[in-house]
Amino acid sequence: MGSEFDRLQEDFERTAHWRRWGPYLSERQWGTVREDYSENGEAWSYFTYSQAVFRSYRWGEDGIGGVSDNHQRICFAFAFWNGKDPILKERLFGLTNQEGNHGEDVKEMYYYVDNTPTHSYMKYLYRYPIDEFPYDDLLKENRSRTSHDLEYELVDTGIFNENRFFDIYLEYAKEDPESLWIKATVINRSSERAELHILPQIWFRNTWDWREGHAQKPRLFLEGDRIHLLHGEMDSYYLYPQVGGQPLFTENTTNREKLFGTPNPSPYVKDSFHRYLIQKEVDAVNPAHEGTKCALHTHLVLEPLESKEIVLLLTKKELAEFIPANNPFSERRKEADEFYSHLQPIDLSAELKMIQRRAWSELLWNKQFYHYVVEEWAEKSYGITERPLLRKKIRNKDWNHLYNDDILSLPDKWEYPCFFSWDTAFHTLPLALIDPEYAKRQLLLLTREWYMHPNGQIPASEWAFDDVNPPVHAWAAWRVFKIEEKWHKNPDRVFLERVFQKLLLNFTWWVNRKDVSGKNIFQGGFLGLDNISVFDRSTITPKMCTLYQSDATSWMGMYCLNMLGIALHLAQENKSYEDLASKFLEHFIYIADAINYTREERLPIWNEEDGFYYDLLIMRDGQSIPLKVRSVVGLIPILAVVSTNIDIKNLFPGFTKRMNWFLDYRKDLCQKIGHYLREEGQDNTRLLAIVNPDRLRRLLQRMFDEEEFLSPYGIRSLSKYHKDNPFVFDFYGERLEVHYEPAESSSKLFGGNSNWRGPIWMPLNILFIEALQKYHAYFGDAFKVEFPTRSGNWMNLLDISHALSARLVSIFTLNNQGERPFYGKKSLFKDPLWRDELLFYEYFHGDIGAGIGACHQAGWTALISKLIHQLGACSWYE
Repeated sequence: MGSEFDRLQEDFERTAHWRRWGPYLSERQWGTVREDYSENGEAWSYFTYSQAVFRSYRWGEDGIGGVSDNHQRICFAFAFWNGKDPILKERLFGLTNQEGNHGEDVKEMYYYVDNTPTHSYMKYLYRYPIDEFPYDDLLKENRSRTSHDLEYELVDTGIFNENRFFDIYLEYAKEDPESLWIKATVINRSSERAELHILPQIWFRNTWDWREGHAQKPRLFLEGDRIHLLHGEMDSYYLYPQVGGQPLFTENTTNREKLFGTPNPSPYVKDSFHRYLIQKEVDAVNPAHEGTKCALHTHLVLEPLESKEIVLLLTKKELAEFIPANNPFSERRKEADEFYSHLQPIDLSAELKMIQRRAWSELLWNKQFYHYVVEEWAEKSYGITERPLLRKKIRNKDWNHLYNDDILSLPDKWEYPCFFSWDTAFHTLPLALIDPEYAKRQLLLLTREWYMHPNGQIPASEWAFDDVNPPVHAWAAWRVFKIEEKWHKNPDRVFLERVFQKLLLNFTWWVNRKDVSGKNIFQGGFLGLDNISVFDRSTITPKMCTLYQSDATSWMGMYCLNMLGIALHLAQENKSYEDLASKFLEHFIYIADAINYTREERLPIWNEEDGFYYDLLIMRDGQSIPLKVRSVVGLIPILAVVSTNIDIKNLFPGFTKRMNWFLDYRKDLCQKIGHYLREEGQDNTRLLAIVNPDRLRRLLQRMFDEEEFLSPYGIRSLSKYHKDNPFVFDFYGERLEVHYEPAESSSKLFGGNSNWRGPIWMPLNILFIEALQKYHAYFGDAFKVEFPTRSGNWMNLLDISHALSARLVSIFTLNNQGERPFYGKKSLFKDPLWRDELLFYEYFHGDIGAGIGACHQAGWTALISKLIHQLGACSWYE
């Protein structure tokens, strides 16, 4: 099928290690929990952007469009200087959580142009201003703005006006698994002559300063015209530079004199290249041409619209002569085109193929080497702090077993340069289309014993491993299995069985820890939805009240159904799984009954008067208060649905016998749910769902109302009803409110940069679309609702799922005004130089579709590639 498929197979069979080198360098290592050795756990202020110039990292490295090996021993990235900036541009600039008026935010323009699963070809675009980078302006203006104001972005400064910038394309092409060709192509987009200093940098991650005793220190040095790299854990490598670059050498160690006022063991430290180039300190670099970090300085002068390129080769080979023209870039680009042409639906338009491929590229570039050993981080500070480690607040203190040393799929390598477990689950769907082995590996990894807690909890993220993310792992595992079976003809039962057995532990943790009343009504705290509620749901304690959560309970219903589906599939070859299938069926029915119907002293989360599901607050005096916020929390029950046309009666006689007994014996529970298990729908389909048809119609009436949830670009996270009708709640004397906010949030419950009070979020939209298709599989075309509500346009649920998909895809496609909605209304982005460069934002404006939050959050938004795959050239695009 092509060379990239061959490389994937060779890597899977371990006959060639094609994935050894990849885009595994972080784009922000400073300000992370891993590098935080402060007393109070203030990661953002402990290790700042300005310190990163001088201070070496402990747990990883960062750079611009960089690469490393899979254990990040050797790192490569480019640095730039336009002759005007106060610092050498070695890493992407952005604001910390305290500096931004809506939390942390990268203030650069860069794009992930292309990538393949083995990283045989990669392309990255960085836009670097010709004029002085406006660091101070960005800081001052964002600090002066309130949470009710928009963010002040780099393009708002005017720095890119009149095309006064360089386009710097960074490309990587593998000749073989151990030979990486590197090219930088610089284009002066302005109408004036401009200069640029470009510094390809290669260095070793510092692993020697943090070890007591005599840790082995690697070494790189000039050997003729090449750089020789010696590392005790690897074979020798050589970096062959293009003729003309001036080699500079230093050590990747902290400038202690600059930061702490203590002597440096060596005069050659991390900021030496900055001092050499910008401060003209000639003796800042090592004249012996050796160290642990090297740069190849080239000064370019470019005429208007002129382009120049620099070519290098990193390899194990000892070459008699390095010939830059003998590079494989053209061949690897062609192979990348062939690879994606095999995967993409033939009838997709060129526009949709471009968007889909960019989404996949974004996801592949967001791989990162992630290293974090909690026990060592918490208890040892040798070589890091100038005084003994004193900590009043130890984050993640109950996770001493956690040992991360892996390549992980991350949400955004600048804003979220660590894993988030439910993000990872969503990443695996689009990954499964292009690299199913890697997708499966990611799901299995989070359930391994050095990740999953011994009690069965899956870690959330390094900011708080104890946080609880929605349990979507079983859904992701089942979907990845089915995607690989359909598109790659490989039903991997071994993977399914492995992940299922581990998820049994996690399911038990949920039942034991998050159903405090034992009534099948669950709690989970914020559950990844940050400021969705009137208060931070993670801060509710039993002393204050009890919060019965619509979303937590529904997620658990969905968990049951996915585990049921996996168990029945496994039972086709191993009948012992029928028992587990029975267990999950019965548990689902208990949950569905609990969320829907009044029983004993329990009140349902379903509100019959409003036709909506609400979180229910039980106060200390026993008073129950529905929190009448019309948000996705009340729509998530729709997601707990499964439809199947497998012949349960003949394939699983033991399961069928137990199911029928339970349906008969517990008619009080099953009469409103089990009916659809016995009555076949369209194409002999059977159905299990939390939401019955009458309630589904009432929920969809709100969901498809353009004055509530339905936006031109998808389903909003909060009803527009709250724009004029805010929800107000008196909580122990404190007045709390929820307003409809379609863009950035004015609430700072979670730092202010993550808003669930109105914008469109891709993952839940994808799940809603899937759910509609499952209901349609049972009810068929006869079940119709108005879309949009009050339009008089009655449609079946499958057609509505396509219509919703089209609205989401239109966020990225060119409209009649020559705009891509995700860019908003700024005139700059109509320019052809900008218009076709795509960004995959964290979430999108609830009214106009503009991108909000992290701008490279492919972890969520690369799901658009799955929608495009499903839609093909359907009539919604005609």
